[in-house]
Amino acid sequence: MGNAKKNVVIVESPSKAKTIGKFLGSGYKVVASVGHVRDLPKSKLGIDIDNDFEPQYISIRGKGSLIKELRSIAKDAKKVYLATDPDREGEAISWHLAHLLGIDEKEACRIVFNEITKKTIQEAVKNPRPIDLGLVDAQQARRILDRLVGYQISPLLWRKVRRGLSGGRVQSAALKIICDREMQIREFVPKEYWNIQALLTKTSGSKRAFAAKLAEYKNKKITVGTKLQSDEILAALQDVYCVGKIEEKQRTKKPYSPFTTSLMQQEASTRLGFYTKRTMMVAQQLYEGVEIKGHGTVGLVTYIRTDSVRVSEEARAAAKNFIIKQYGNEYWADNAYKNKKKDVQDAHEAIRPSNVEFTPESIKDSLTKDQYSLYKLIWSRFIASQMAPSVFFVVSAEIHNGDYKFKSGGSKLLFDGYRKVYKQSDDDDESKMLPDLKEGELLACKELTSEQNFTQPPSRFTEAGLIRDLEEKNIGRPSTYSPILATLLERGYISREKKTLIPTDLGFIVNNMMNEYFTDIVDAGFTAEMEDKLDRIEVDNEDWKQVIRDFYAHFKEELEYADSKIEKVKFEEELTGELCELCGKPMAKKMGRFGEFLACTGYPECKNTKPIVKSIDVSCPLCGKDIVLKKSKKGKSFYGCSGYPECNAVFWNKPVNKKCPQCGSLLVEKNLKSSKYSCSNSECNYKE
Repeated sequence: MGNAKKNVVIVESPSKAKTIGKFLGSGYKVVASVGHVRDLPKSKLGIDIDNDFEPQYISIRGKGSLIKELRSIAKDAKKVYLATDPDREGEAISWHLAHLLGIDEKEACRIVFNEITKKTIQEAVKNPRPIDLGLVDAQQARRILDRLVGYQISPLLWRKVRRGLSGGRVQSAALKIICDREMQIREFVPKEYWNIQALLTKTSGSKRAFAAKLAEYKNKKITVGTKLQSDEILAALQDVYCVGKIEEKQRTKKPYSPFTTSLMQQEASTRLGFYTKRTMMVAQQLYEGVEIKGHGTVGLVTYIRTDSVRVSEEARAAAKNFIIKQYGNEYWADNAYKNKKKDVQDAHEAIRPSNVEFTPESIKDSLTKDQYSLYKLIWSRFIASQMAPSVFFVVSAEIHNGDYKFKSGGSKLLFDGYRKVYKQSDDDDESKMLPDLKEGELLACKELTSEQNFTQPPSRFTEAGLIRDLEEKNIGRPSTYSPILATLLERGYISREKKTLIPTDLGFIVNNMMNEYFTDIVDAGFTAEMEDKLDRIEVDNEDWKQVIRDFYAHFKEELEYADSKIEKVKFEEELTGELCELCGKPMAKKMGRFGEFLACTGYPECKNTKPIVKSIDVSCPLCGKDIVLKKSKKGKSFYGCSGYPECNAVFWNKPVNKKCPQCGSLLVEKNLKSSKYSCSNSECNYKE
């Protein structure tokens, strides 16, 4: 009996295997493939272009012993179930595993689940299906297309610019977006304008002042462009301000949809300060399972790679029960969300908690700080999505002064609704309310101000902003956003400053070259159209090789033309005036993976390098030497004493020449809504 054959379930990751193993019991053996087992070779193109783009897959180097072990386990198994992730990539891994293990792809060997809970896993095992070749072909088409572009443009960049560079189908389109924005900023010409505002009070009753802005002249919108114009208006305004039309109404604001991958990445960036890579790593942990005290290992959220906002009826019912029990019947609303476009990944739900009863606070002690923060965001967003709208009482008033019209408004929150659980950063401030005004009432002006302003250039992209833009333009897919950003940073095409993304000189050189010679690759419209074609392979079972054939004919011509026309870029070495302490030759600025650094011009005989340090004109509180901007090995900026290693003073936020009045430590920049500076001493809570 002890030698009875077991059912074998193969998943990607060991942590997922551990969680699922606990749910299936002794009749099952759950093992991990540790990601892909077969892929295109790294050392060459690996696509037989002359043989209709046939991919030349090989077993991944270093996976030989694992594949041998999987074959041995599969051979002795009662049945093998392939339980990789429920998306294109997961389907392809299952297809490759079936090939290596001799499993018929038409056999019911594939099991999929959207969440890792006992009930879901046990149900999935009862309902296996054949491998979905539409999904597999869609993944193959993307992989081969990206390989054809990357492995043929990159060597060209190596020859013409410098070694170690790369171009890519989605990567190059994303770089163009960042470079285009930077050019808009550089070419922006600010325009002057003046805001004229009156601080008004009632002549009787409440004396609470409220602000009204000049909006119209003779019933037409007015823009004040110069000081002369502003002074003329101020001189023309009389002391008499009269209340005109008043509008009072109720306004409702509906809750936001639950998270897609992209929305989760954007909100985690904006609210938690997480980079995309960090968000996806933590989300993966929550999906695969966390040890919860008293409950064992639990998969806390549904599958984290999805473009869909759809929610299952079962999950909606659970949310309804929770909301009514926790907050009352008036807080629940029967909300359903629809995807904006025909959604190829609609097999998945939106990202939501697997069990709403696991509130963030109830399991906080079992989670890391990052896991708790992200889980709270996902849980709150989902619960709020099933709640009633917020209701406001909104008042707007027109105030007349001769031919000039001022406008003011206020609102009061009547019912918080979904805001009880989740308030978005762009939600209005509901605390502003006008005094009780009546039409025809005269008002007194306490103060009349005119403030000079200038129009602002477009802002640089943050990670959240870039992801939003890529999604709106239909470039790439949510699962690719994190690797795209990582590649652009690693290649030195962009740098990250105060959370904004800035193209480097190298980024501009590569982008200009791609713009001139590979117009399709960098064109957002073409890239979006290609995404749709790749999606149709999955949805409509279109011939994936035809998509490749159509693309490659033109791409090959572009490649050959570019190779013949592009001249080698010569980089002028920027000498710094500093001499190498090892050999005495000049030091020059170079660009590396994490930005600029100094290198000896005597290379390769002398390989001396050192970081570029930027002084911030703040003295070290420990030794008096300069505090300088530095970068960690992972490319993260920090501030440290120039006297290191003798002095190891370090700050993660920028110090300023200001001491804390409570403890005497240096203050650092925080730029929070409530405060600009805070104390650098972690034991002191002073802010200003």
